[in-house]
Amino acid sequence: MGASEVLRAPRSWDRLLQGCGALAAVTLLWFLVNAVRPVGPPVLLWLPTPLGAVLLAAIFRRTSRTMTIAAPTRRFWRHLSVAAGLVGVAATAQAIDVLSDPGPGVHLPPVMLAADGAAVTIIVYALFRLPLARQTAGERLRLMLDAGTLMLAVAVFLWHFQTRRLLGEDGYGVAGSVVLTVLGLVATMGTVKVMLSSHRFIDNRALRLLAFAMFTGTVTPALQQYLEVVRPHLYTLMLGMPVVFFIGALAGERQRLAGHVRRRGEATPRRRSFSLLPYAAIAAVDVLLVFVTWGDDSSDDQVVVAAAVGLTTLVVLRQILAFQENALLLDRLDHGANHDALTQLPNRFLFHKRLERALTGPGVRDVSVALIDLDDFKEVNDTLGHEVGDLLLVAVARRLNACIRAEDTVARLGGDEFVVVLDGADPAAADLAAERMVEALRQPVLADGHELPIRASIGIADGHSGDEPSVLLRHADIAMYAAKNIAGTAYLHYDAAMATAGTDHAHLGAELREAIQSEQLFLLYQPIVALDDCRLVGAEALVRWAHPTHGTLAPDAFIPVAERTGLIVPLGRWVMRTAFRQLAQWLAEHGDAAPGVLNVNVSARDLREPGFATDVGALLAEYRLAADRITLEITESMAVEPGQSVATLHQLRGLGVRISLDDFGTGHSTLSLLHDCPIDEIKLDRSFTQAEVDGRVPMAAAVIHLAQALGLHAVAEGVETPQQAEQLLSLGYTAAQGYHFARPMPADKLGVLLAAGGSLLPATV
Repeated sequence: MGASEVLRAPRSWDRLLQGCGALAAVTLLWFLVNAVRPVGPPVLLWLPTPLGAVLLAAIFRRTSRTMTIAAPTRRFWRHLSVAAGLVGVAATAQAIDVLSDPGPGVHLPPVMLAADGAAVTIIVYALFRLPLARQTAGERLRLMLDAGTLMLAVAVFLWHFQTRRLLGEDGYGVAGSVVLTVLGLVATMGTVKVMLSSHRFIDNRALRLLAFAMFTGTVTPALQQYLEVVRPHLYTLMLGMPVVFFIGALAGERQRLAGHVRRRGEATPRRRSFSLLPYAAIAAVDVLLVFVTWGDDSSDDQVVVAAAVGLTTLVVLRQILAFQENALLLDRLDHGANHDALTQLPNRFLFHKRLERALTGPGVRDVSVALIDLDDFKEVNDTLGHEVGDLLLVAVARRLNACIRAEDTVARLGGDEFVVVLDGADPAAADLAAERMVEALRQPVLADGHELPIRASIGIADGHSGDEPSVLLRHADIAMYAAKNIAGTAYLHYDAAMATAGTDHAHLGAELREAIQSEQLFLLYQPIVALDDCRLVGAEALVRWAHPTHGTLAPDAFIPVAERTGLIVPLGRWVMRTAFRQLAQWLAEHGDAAPGVLNVNVSARDLREPGFATDVGALLAEYRLAADRITLEITESMAVEPGQSVATLHQLRGLGVRISLDDFGTGHSTLSLLHDCPIDEIKLDRSFTQAEVDGRVPMAAAVIHLAQALGLHAVAEGVETPQQAEQLLSLGYTAAQGYHFARPMPADKLGVLLAAGGSLLPATV
């Protein structure tokens, strides 16, 4: 039977369990009827035993073929199915012996002893083959002490109810009794070892039922001496064996259903930190002690026994309470070690455990991993503080947790990265999960009075059983970075082309580090001219990369890589030092004809560096430059940050350095931004400069009026035609740059222009 057949029809096999239960119930009823008065032939009381053994073996066999449980578990139940058949053979052999010679005496035929011995051996072998967790020396010692307690209790019961009674029998009876006693102790030892050890493969309730069945089967023959006094025609095994078979059937069914109903992403329930079995054994021996001494005439013995039992009970209760308190402490420590303290989601460690379990679980199924990264989260921390950032993370965690199924896991890897294990999800199901996440993150988060929009990039890696967890996570990471190129919250599935691009970016980052050190970078300078007479009034430094194999690379090809790898900081320092040195050289060579101001672009990362303004001041002093001859260009999104970035801008203004707001009109500019931030200049974006004249008031007119009202210098970028230059001049712009005047040029070529007086004729340069 395949896994799909087992999954489709779990109920059809319930008839086996129902039949086993009905057989035990009928046996009990018929046994009670015969306890009142013998009715019918004796064989009817023994017949349920072999029938129950057949049903039990079938149930165990059925459980061993359930493909949704692990292979070691299936092997364990396959062994038990053989043992069940052998127990049935042993019970049947004893029944035949009793029916053929119903007189008093010991009924321990050799076939029974051999079959029981083989069954116990197989059971113990199956138990010991179960993979167990590694144990410390202390845990092994505790296991041995607990097992010793249980085995001693079982030995006491076997001695009292069976062995001592048979010592007066013939040699065969004594030998049979010893064999049964040894088998009982060996079975108890094997069961105790597994029940008291940490394991992952047998359902705890199923194992408890098995232990109870074995205990019942061991104790039942010992009660025969009490039954034969009042009903010599009855045997405890007549009732005991069908009951044992039914309890075993419940265990097998419990294990089978656990493979169907347990959610694949669900953690294994935490087991009790201590076992009740040794205490149950102590309680049983205390009850036996009271039973043995209750009929004595000595009241002193009864008082001592009662006191001993009472003291034992108090000590046991005290120890159990201590164990429970320790268990609560362990639960808290375990939760703290496996969960993120801020969001209470599973942390990186627990995520890897869940993902590994999903990929190595029984059966073959799809597993997807979705990696979620919050874009611009650092800006939230820098502008509004870490407390608001924490509130944002908690809100995102709750929304993501509400998007997943019970069998999935959402975890926080650290910072603003979250990850979801989609267990049993094919690409289509992963798409549905991603759509739920996108929808959940669509609404802004209200945190400490701030309405924060959420933009996230989601990368999905599609995998299946047997894949490497680290590979899936790496693929999800590559897809997530690819999703960052899409506007708004978006998701992408990983494909091989992304891996190639990611490898290229990583390789390019390594080459860029070498380029900074080996002088492969160089600067071009684009003149900034006065619109009325095309006189050069300044220049903007633009970085280029002379790549040894790809040729000259523009900033768009490597600046994003520099920002992702952190190389933007040393790159910015190189650009600034090179530009400052060049301006000092022009001043020394051309004096007043040198550019009146030099514009240098700086990054958002530069402004967040606490010592950035100090470094700029040091460069000004090193090259003996007046601070007002340097203009640092920033973008609108960088200036929005009211944290370290604005503080750095004020420090730069304190030095006398001018600040220019680049690409004005394309970001999130506001009047308050221009009012609060230390801005000296705005540069009109080329999209407004090159806008077609359609009779409406151009945006360029609104920008120049705003600049004049705020006392800001305005420069128009991207001027490419005479008509654009004339219109800008008519609107009130005094300075511009673009291909209409000059393309970016090397420093020596700009030096030639400076030597010629610094006048540029449009379209001739």
